[in-house]
Amino acid sequence: MDQVSADPARYDFAAAEPRWQEAWNSHAVFAVPDVPPPGVPKYYVLEMFPYPSGKIHMGHVRNYTLGDVVARYKRARGHMVMHPMGWDAFGLPAENAARERGIHPGQWTYANIANMRAELKRMGLSLDWSREFATCDPEYYGQQQSLFLDFLQAGLVEQRESWVNWDPVDGTVLANEQVIDGRGWRSGAPVEKKKLIQWFFAITKYAPDLLESLNTLDRWPERVKLMQANWIGRSEGARVRFALETPVADMAEVEVFTTRPDTLFGMSFLAVAAEHPLAAASTRPGAAEFIAECRSQGTSEAVIEQAEKRGFDTGLRVKHPFNGQTYPIWIANFVLMEYGTGAIFGCPSGDQRDLDFARKYDLPVLPVVLPPGADAASFAIADLAYTDDGTIYNSDFLDGLAVPDAKRRVIDALEAKGQGQGVVNWRLRDWGVSRQRYWGCPIPVIHCDDCGVVPVPKAELPVRLPEDVDFSRPGNPLDHHPSWKHVNCPRCAKPARRETDTCDTFVDSSWYFARFASPRAAMPVTRAAVDAWLPVDQYIGGIEHAILHLLYSRFFSRGMRDTGHLSVAEPFAGLFTQGMVTHESYKGADGRWLYPEEVEKRADGTAVVRGSPAGEEEPVTVGRVESMSKSKRNTVDPGAIINRYGADTARWFILSDNPPERDMEWSESGAAGASRFVQRVWRLVTTSLPLAEGAETPAAKKLRQATHRAIAAVTLALETFAFNVAVARIHEFANAIADAPAEAAAAKREALEALIRLASPMMPHLAEELWAALRPGAGLVAQLPWLEADEALVAADTVTLAVQVLGKLRATIEVPVDAEEEAIFALALAEENVQRAIEGREIRKRIHVRGRIVNFVV
Repeated sequence: MDQVSADPARYDFAAAEPRWQEAWNSHAVFAVPDVPPPGVPKYYVLEMFPYPSGKIHMGHVRNYTLGDVVARYKRARGHMVMHPMGWDAFGLPAENAARERGIHPGQWTYANIANMRAELKRMGLSLDWSREFATCDPEYYGQQQSLFLDFLQAGLVEQRESWVNWDPVDGTVLANEQVIDGRGWRSGAPVEKKKLIQWFFAITKYAPDLLESLNTLDRWPERVKLMQANWIGRSEGARVRFALETPVADMAEVEVFTTRPDTLFGMSFLAVAAEHPLAAASTRPGAAEFIAECRSQGTSEAVIEQAEKRGFDTGLRVKHPFNGQTYPIWIANFVLMEYGTGAIFGCPSGDQRDLDFARKYDLPVLPVVLPPGADAASFAIADLAYTDDGTIYNSDFLDGLAVPDAKRRVIDALEAKGQGQGVVNWRLRDWGVSRQRYWGCPIPVIHCDDCGVVPVPKAELPVRLPEDVDFSRPGNPLDHHPSWKHVNCPRCAKPARRETDTCDTFVDSSWYFARFASPRAAMPVTRAAVDAWLPVDQYIGGIEHAILHLLYSRFFSRGMRDTGHLSVAEPFAGLFTQGMVTHESYKGADGRWLYPEEVEKRADGTAVVRGSPAGEEEPVTVGRVESMSKSKRNTVDPGAIINRYGADTARWFILSDNPPERDMEWSESGAAGASRFVQRVWRLVTTSLPLAEGAETPAAKKLRQATHRAIAAVTLALETFAFNVAVARIHEFANAIADAPAEAAAAKREALEALIRLASPMMPHLAEELWAALRPGAGLVAQLPWLEADEALVAADTVTLAVQVLGKLRATIEVPVDAEEEAIFALALAEENVQRAIEGREIRKRIHVRGRIVNFVV
């Protein structure tokens, strides 16, 4: 592999990049065993694996380049690095493609995987492709079914009836976020609320641990930990039982959970969710219609928050536990059955939603918390509820207490009366995993009329999806398959039926990181492998997965630990969330979105449709810079960029623009600039050959200092994920080499070799090509150890000091680091501005803070 590009003036990336990719592959540079050898430090780098949509996008380029830099750097630092790749391959898009195009979801999925695999390989990623799998492989989902059965036996899975969002056209359950303005996100059909038997993972069993353990994740972004803590949602409060004035439908009381029991005396109504039994018990005309209306609206928090607060008076009333009064029970569209108890007491003065509701329906608003400094005689609630601390008043035996004291006092009173108790409540709900779809992991249970729910024997796993499915009918093809679901009961051998629900695709991505450690094992994981490789040392992915995917993965690790598959509870020791890749958006005169390659930007800032006839150019409206999206066509094809500039240019630019946690704007000019630097480095090295020997001179020492300072600076930048800083330091170092005079020849080889090796994690193909030119037969850069800086050369010879007179900056001086203090004062006093500031005055005091300042007091 010593062959290099023929033209020393220009780097031929199109020839070089495939050649070095083949070299890495033939030498198995990035392959690692399932169990690292004893004494070799391991490092597990993982980027969130992609959905096989068919093409990679710039978000993929950024995500996988970041991970690849980490992997290559850690490998050079002596770690055995596992850096695998796979595919999050189940899901509704493939099923939709099957319906729309008349092909099997598997055919569509595997064709997309092949396309994306080829594109990712062109990027030169240091991946162990021998570990590749797709979650739709039976070998993978069969092991997932085995885990499901282990969880079921351990009490971490249960089946129960629950309210769901039901799309009557697609015939499937929808997540809250998939209900838009009361309609299914795909079908547009009005969504119904209905009760279904669903499978749940008991994630709430781990709620306290999931919350408390966030404190141990010191290499996670604080905002991600905060988002998870809020989602888990621990809150202290009380459960309060309100007696019904008149029992109805075998109910004598209704229970609510509240975090503000101190405001009980400010109550003016009680509200229940549309699915609450008391809602159905109302016999007033219009109740059924209002309940149906509530069930048709979205139930995501965003929808609830934005929707107008509406209600229906049931005609039922409850008794207050302390003051003897009765209050009306309303059905309200902002109360959800899945949160708390499905019922709330409304205190309008202390909650904005309650206040909006009370104003709409002319319900009383009694303030019960007096703000500090306010006058009890005049304080009133207008348009805003008062939610801060203060002193309780208008509240009988609680009057005069601070809010925390009032909470404790009222809970004691409720417990004494037998009408409530203090409790800890959790916002987190068990994870409903049932999906009425074909293209997912079949849930491995059988329903028998005599035996009930029977697990599929493990020897019969995987329960494979049938290939001959019909997508011409609405709903789940597994439900109306002529034979697949009809089986005999494993226990009694009588006719029975398979579960036709498949798993939520979040299940597939909740344990894949563990499977990568032993991807061909005939069991979910091999203990020796996962104990050696887990936790993932560095996980990289988008902030959009900050809650569900990461939380579900944390749950799965705990479940796998408790069923004997893992020894760790936390799957990801380090987490990095990269920013988005953005671009301007463009619109033609007719309002259609245009791709960047369809637009010609002009020097005056205007834009026209590229290729439109002279004199008839169609003007283009340039929109704001925003995240790349297919809908607005402001995307850039990575394949086209690699064709034009090469993979190293794409990698270099994606790393250079911004800190990786921030959004970065893709620009053609930026990519072109990165390409120019690639070519500059090529010329800098190749035009220096053959390297001449030279004597150790001051110029040579200066270049050696620049070399070792670059090693130290780039090393620090890579250690701290400051990849854009590493890029900047390499730019500076290249300048230092280019500017070095001929007298620095003795240090030129060391500098050029360092430049190549420091840039190799970011531009691996160029590095290999130049290394082969500089060191023929010396092996692959990808297998070389990382350079170590000589601290003696890193240390500065001089230091810059600020010179002040009476604390005001007058000059700066550069002095030897070991200069005597008297010499420093003399140099400072020799500065013209210092002399002018002191002129005619007596120096009363001289101050020298070593390495920082000189100050004269006059």
